[in-house]
Amino acid sequence: MDSPEPLPYWQINCPPQNRTIDCPPFLLGLNDKDKRIVSTPDEDFEIMTWEQVVPIIQDNRLAVFQRIPSQLRRYKAFSYELAKQYGSIASFILKERLQWSEPIVARGNPFECLDDYKILWNDWPYGLDKRIVHLVVWTKFDLQVDGKTGDLTPEARAQIDDFVGKTFRSRVPAENVRWFKNWAALKSIHAVEHFHVMMFDPDPQFVQDITNGDVPQCDRVDV
Repeated sequence: MDSPEPLPYWQINCPPQNRTIDCPPFLLGLNDKDKRIVSTPDEDFEIMTWEQVVPIIQDNRLAVFQRIPSQLRRYKAFSYELAKQYGSIASFILKERLQWSEPIVARGNPFECLDDYKILWNDWPYGLDKRIVHLVVWTKFDLQVDGKTGDLTPEARAQIDDFVGKTFRSRVPAENVRWFKNWAALKSIHAVEHFHVMMFDPDPQFVQDITNGDVPQCDRVDV
């Protein structure tokens, strides 16, 4: 008996009634990594544990992080529609998520003024243990990087670490808090400065308070 023809990558993780003969526009032109992820059935995807996450951040191997295949598909569809409606994802972030007006100007030094930064959920998080909370700290001020290496300067790294200590490690055990700033090549939002904070099994009320009741887009929209 002949084996069934393999599904094209854009039909994987898609209910039969929603499958299209042609590749939908939001999945055209994927890079090799994203195409490989989208081509993977959800049931074959391995969820990352906190014990796996910690060394990835420590060793700066951030490209290892991946979204669950069906979530990556939803993210691509969402981003495609946003770009048509707002012109860019950055415009949507500024207008709807941050509600900041351009030009973006900080009132004070980094982390000095409460209205110079905002802590929100990562709208489309990676495929992680559900006890891992992934937040994004958006800032009106620049986080200085070394022009040669592209990495954060020691001063900027110290500023962020001090902020993370006061804001997160004061409420969550230090071993359960990690932060990182994506390399430029991995950033999906370039126009608005930000860095990431991950916490393992924090108090839900603390997360509710620190994000001012925010809800990630992946839990709001039906794509």
